[in-house]
Amino acid sequence: SPYLQQPISLGADLVIHSGTKLMDGQGRVLAGITVGRADLVDRIYRFSRVTGPALSPFNAWILSKSLETLAVRVERHCSNALAVARFLEGHKKVNWVKYPFLPSHPQYDLARKQMKAGGSVVAFEVKGGLEAGRSFFDGIKMLSLSANLGDSRSIVTHPASTTHSKLTEEERQESGISPGMVRISVGLEHVDDVIADIAQSLDRIN
Repeated sequence: SPYLQQPISLGADLVIHSGTKLMDGQGRVLAGITVGRADLVDRIYRFSRVTGPALSPFNAWILSKSLETLAVRVERHCSNALAVARFLEGHKKVNWVKYPFLPSHPQYDLARKQMKAGGSVVAFEVKGGLEAGRSFFDGIKMLSLSANLGDSRSIVTHPASTTHSKLTEEERQESGISPGMVRISVGLEHVDDVIADIAQSLDRIN
C-alpha cells in the first residue's frame, strides 16, 4: 500500500495501487487506483471516461472510509507478518521463508531502504512437496483458505493450484512457485492465534 512505499518519491512516473487489497482491507470492493504525473493521469482519466473502467460512487465511498484506518491496520498486518515469518524460519518442517524484512531475504537491505515495513504476505515451502502442502491445508482451522490477499482476516493459499495454476510447471519453477509453496496474507487477529493455527497444521505433516 502507499503507506509502506511511495514509488513516485523513487522516480516513478505512474503508480498503480490495488485498492482491493490493504487499502480497502476487508474484502468489500474491487478497485484500482492510478496516481502520478498530471499529463499522464489526464490521458488515463480521458480513456476511463470513454471506456468506463471507473469506481462506482459507493465503492469510492467505502475506500475513502477505509483510508482513515490504513496506517493502524497496515502496522498491525506487518508486525503480525514479521512474527509469523520468524516463527516459520525456525520450524523444522519448513524449507525456506520469503519475507522482505527477514535478514535472510536476498533483497533485505533494499526493502529496508524503500519500505517502512515488510508488508502482510509471507511465503514459505513445506518439506515434502505437494502432498505435504495438501496435509498443511487440510489441517488449517482458523485461517481462511482463499486466493485473496490483504483482508482483515488471515488467508492461506496454494499458488501452484490457484493463482498460478494456468502456468506450466516449468513456468512456475521459473517464477519460484514450487509445489510445496504456501502463501499467507497475515491478518489482524492476535498473532499468537495465527501462529498456533499454523503450528498445529505443520505438526500434521509426516
